[in-house]
Amino acid sequence: MSVTAFISYLTHEKNYSPNTVKAYEKDIRGFASFCFEEYDIKHIEKAEYNIIRGWLVQMVNEGLSNRSVNRKIASLKAYYKFLLKTENIQVNPLAKHKALKTPTKIEVPFSEKEMESLLQQVHFEDGFEGNRDRLIIELLYTTGIRRAELINLRLTDIELSQKKMKVLGKRSKERIIPLLDSTINLFEKYLDERMKLGSVKDSDHVFLSKSGIKIYETLVYRIINGYFSKVSSKVKKSPHILRHTFATHLLNKGADLNSVKELLGHASLASTQVYTHNSIAELKKVHASAHPRSKK
Repeated sequence: MSVTAFISYLTHEKNYSPNTVKAYEKDIRGFASFCFEEYDIKHIEKAEYNIIRGWLVQMVNEGLSNRSVNRKIASLKAYYKFLLKTENIQVNPLAKHKALKTPTKIEVPFSEKEMESLLQQVHFEDGFEGNRDRLIIELLYTTGIRRAELINLRLTDIELSQKKMKVLGKRSKERIIPLLDSTINLFEKYLDERMKLGSVKDSDHVFLSKSGIKIYETLVYRIINGYFSKVSSKVKKSPHILRHTFATHLLNKGADLNSVKELLGHASLASTQVYTHNSIAELKKVHASAHPRSKK
């Protein structure tokens, strides 16, 4: 059973994104090279756990973080699960493997004050790019969509009269997200400017560059990082931090965790709970200031 069959399975049956599939393939082929170079094993289906352990040790010695090592081992584990499912192996050598410990990763969201400063005080140029950038920031903050979802939004996904939009998330899972009036107003301004573009190549997509092609990842990052550098001293200023901010601010205001989960497009509550760290801190403040037994 070749790695190619596994890659085809991830692409066509699991509906993984091209970037995710590429990462899986790179990890598995990296292990295959290790097996051949260190043990003269040409088929990784025959590799036992002690060999995988050797690869793990090599990666750690080369300075890879525990998080990166865990990701590579997870790719390999998924491959062996696939081989087990297709009856190409009898035992998954990674079945009892325990991941390396990693520090809890806490991403600090933008505060309400920072968001207010950006949306109320920062100047956005008139014209196409200024209106586009303003809408991108507003949309990420008020809907919590992922960067890839923003990039792939199509005009047919937007229903301004119904105050909603359709988003195609991970594994091609669709969800409907409501739009605020402020976001709709910005959409209308942007679409007016978009119509004035001379040459448009990717006409189906909502967000375009000034040359008329679909926007791309680095452009979205530059927009977010550039504008937020004017109001925030936080080290990390990215589209994902805006998604984190969306979830945190909703939870701080008392939103139900299940509702936030649906808006974010998470498959399980466990994924949404990572955003509760800051809302717990907010609850502690409320509790400490409001409870009769609290020391004033």
